[in-house]
Amino acid sequence: MNEDGKNRNGEAVADGGSESEPESALATARRQLERAASHADVDDGVVARLKHPTRVQQVSVPLRRDDGSLDVFTGFRAQHDDVRGPYKGGLRYHPEVTADECIGLSMWMTWKCAVMDLPFGGGKGGVAVDPKTLSDEERERLTRRFAEEIRNVVGPKKDVPAPDMGTGPQEMAWFMDAYSMQQGETTPGVVTGKPPVIGGSYGREEAPGRSVAIVTREAIDFYDWDIEDTTVAVQGFGSVGANAARLLDEWGAKVVAVSDVDGAIYDPDGLDTQDVEGHDERPGMVSGYDAPESLTNEDLLELDVDVLIPAAIGNVITTENVDAISADMVVEGANGPTTFAADAVLEERGIPVLPDILANAGGVTVSYFEWLQDINRRQWSLERVHEELEAEMLKAWNAVREHVEERDLTWRDAAYVVALSRIGGAKETRGLWP
Repeated sequence: MNEDGKNRNGEAVADGGSESEPESALATARRQLERAASHADVDDGVVARLKHPTRVQQVSVPLRRDDGSLDVFTGFRAQHDDVRGPYKGGLRYHPEVTADECIGLSMWMTWKCAVMDLPFGGGKGGVAVDPKTLSDEERERLTRRFAEEIRNVVGPKKDVPAPDMGTGPQEMAWFMDAYSMQQGETTPGVVTGKPPVIGGSYGREEAPGRSVAIVTREAIDFYDWDIEDTTVAVQGFGSVGANAARLLDEWGAKVVAVSDVDGAIYDPDGLDTQDVEGHDERPGMVSGYDAPESLTNEDLLELDVDVLIPAAIGNVITTENVDAISADMVVEGANGPTTFAADAVLEERGIPVLPDILANAGGVTVSYFEWLQDINRRQWSLERVHEELEAEMLKAWNAVREHVEERDLTWRDAAYVVALSRIGGAKETRGLWP
């Protein structure tokens, strides 16, 4: 489970590509920054600086295959901004990993950490490889070599990676071990998302989904809805979607539809989310579940429900389908599920969108807890993790809500104003050297 919610972004296109094409993470991040800057009292120079990363490292990662042959893959680590603390963000294994994608995602991580008031900046990286083509032994060798290639730019006080798409706790364990062997001492704080037995935090896996559920609950209350009368559809019943759906179900909401990569299931009377196994738990279980009605993922997005939670991949709400969105509220569980143009249409239609940089920020928040536990060599209980996450999410929610109420901003604009104000204040206080 990654800090963002184990999500894919749409196919990258050139910055400023046509609206009929998927929007790149970098293009979206820059357009959102420009819009938010008009609402925040932040120096133009700071905004100009935030459109670009501090650095991007590209490395070659040689891998000895099980059959003795040698392949060379390309790896990246983008570091966007560290004015508030070390860079923080996932490492993904996916064939379409690019420098621009990593830069865009690292920018989102900067905003997310600032919204949550965490002492981190944004980072992102990965290797352009299909992990499904790797044996377990090859994945280990690739991870250890990648750790060595970027060892000079990471560390507990520099840059702290985490799992992302195509990686998980085991990869973080290998990465930490490889780094520690070269440092000459065990350094658990170099990554987060590790197994608890070597310094990982309890509650880390379900944290992004839990934060999505918390934000959804608070938004339902904000609009004076009765949660027991609220219908919910969740696209993507993986780690984020399944945990969010089950928690909302437990709190009384009626989850009527969920999906995995193969399709969706729908029951207007409500699904028993505990009876449906998540895609990460048992691939193919969701679409193969015996439900009253089967749908496509596209159909699920257009259901007439109170709350739509896109928690699967990026760029699923676009100008092509935004007019057919029938939900009364959208809560972003994935990273960048709504394109910039579609977001504007939803705003015109009066449909509130709770942004990803707030809703799925539970992952990086519990990663912060893990980092603290590693530094102090003291593990927290699951109960404490849940209590601390609840407190941090409510604090961030209230900070964003105040701007929504007082300045009549959208939820996304309000979240960006909170983030930019904190980043701008830090840059102004630290100054520019030399």
